[in-house]
Amino acid sequence: MDQIQALQDRINRRVFLKRGSGLGLAALFSLLGVDAIGETPRLDGRRYGGLKAFPSLPVKTKRVIYLFQSGGPSQMELFDPKPDLEKHRAEELPDSIRNGQRLTGMTSGQAKFPVAPNIFKYAQHGQAGIWLSELLPHLGEVADECCFVHSMFTEAINHDPAVTFFQTGSQIAGRPSIGSWLSYGLGTENRDLPAYTVLTSVGAGRSDQPLYDRLWGSGFVPTQHQGVKLRNSGDPVVYLSDPDGVDRTSRRSMLNDLAALNKIELSSAGDPEISTRISQYELAFRMQTSVPELTDISKEPSSVLEMYGPDVKHPGTYAYNCLLARRLSERGVRFVQLFHMGWDQHGSLPRDIKSQCRDTDQASAALVKDLKQRGLLDETMVVWGGEFGRTVYSQGDLTATNYGRDHHPRCFTVWMAGGGIKRGLTYGKTDDYSYNITENPVSVHDLHATMLYLMGIDHTRLTYRYQGRDFRLTDVFGDVVKGILA
Repeated sequence: MDQIQALQDRINRRVFLKRGSGLGLAALFSLLGVDAIGETPRLDGRRYGGLKAFPSLPVKTKRVIYLFQSGGPSQMELFDPKPDLEKHRAEELPDSIRNGQRLTGMTSGQAKFPVAPNIFKYAQHGQAGIWLSELLPHLGEVADECCFVHSMFTEAINHDPAVTFFQTGSQIAGRPSIGSWLSYGLGTENRDLPAYTVLTSVGAGRSDQPLYDRLWGSGFVPTQHQGVKLRNSGDPVVYLSDPDGVDRTSRRSMLNDLAALNKIELSSAGDPEISTRISQYELAFRMQTSVPELTDISKEPSSVLEMYGPDVKHPGTYAYNCLLARRLSERGVRFVQLFHMGWDQHGSLPRDIKSQCRDTDQASAALVKDLKQRGLLDETMVVWGGEFGRTVYSQGDLTATNYGRDHHPRCFTVWMAGGGIKRGLTYGKTDDYSYNITENPVSVHDLHATMLYLMGIDHTRLTYRYQGRDFRLTDVFGDVVKGILA
């Protein structure tokens, strides 16, 4: 009976399809050094894996550090000043501005939608005269290095689909994240570290919006391309340290035997995930050496640590993660993503946004400075932003010193700096209420297309065939935003 069952397993439809999927075996070919089905295991001395077809365009940047601000930072308190709104304080938001646009269930039942002007001061910074809030003094020091896109918009109005949309190009979970797409298309420059690494931190404000591992998942591309999350305490990676009584020689011998068994199973079943398992065991072995060196910041100059602020010495903080992002990037990690929680400010926004900015402003600016002084900024793209913005009207009671804001997908700000991005630029405009875009709208798909373009990828060509369809990060949409390119 066992033999009959084994035979059925070998010929069932799922295994047969997996055996016939050349792209599914890409991970094994890369590991064994085989040039097959368009994948190149080694393009030059610093690239491992990736598809031979890419990069297909001039490369403007080699790596990305994405500082994702989970919860939705308010564009009015930070980037998009509307001083004339003070004249309309507590007035009802005009129907001509709202124009029947949908609201969340948290404010749709409000009897009134009173205009809540921003209460923080703005000033111009740098030679370009970029307007920034008093909450962002450190960012003002690098304003001339940044491009501020005021005209971002998204299709989603609630957190889960909105965050998923920014990571995967779809509001529905299950598709590969942007870091996975880049790992799949371009491979890695450092075979001792993951091509895609994730860091998380919790802000001082509200932190009730969860982060799911699927946000940095690989979806239907081989799982070797999923993001590797570094933990905030203990070993940065689970099981990074060998157990007592196991030395490196023993571990190496064990992995050799395990790889031999996995290859036998692979030749029998043809499951591409077995090849991924082989390569990931090998990567994990190498990470036992590379990760401890990566996370040891004791040799960083005191001037660098001071630049990031006092929190930099505490693992798991935003400042520490920003420094770690620089260290990952300079070691060739293709895509580093920081998720910082706490921006969902439905109430007590003035108090909570101050706390969030104290957590993030100095370290975000320090990252740009650090990359520049090391000669890395021209080849590293930094992106800062959340999943949507906040409403001009108050959620709940409006007072002279306190108010809240609901989710607002119609317009918000993302800033970018580094490789291929035009410096000292404000791009796009919103109306007098920071409610609608009046000039140069930029969609999530447009942002993704632009990021891929700067990495040397035509977003319409980076595809993966799944369930009979060629999928891509930008679905069937997206245009490169030429106006923000250097």
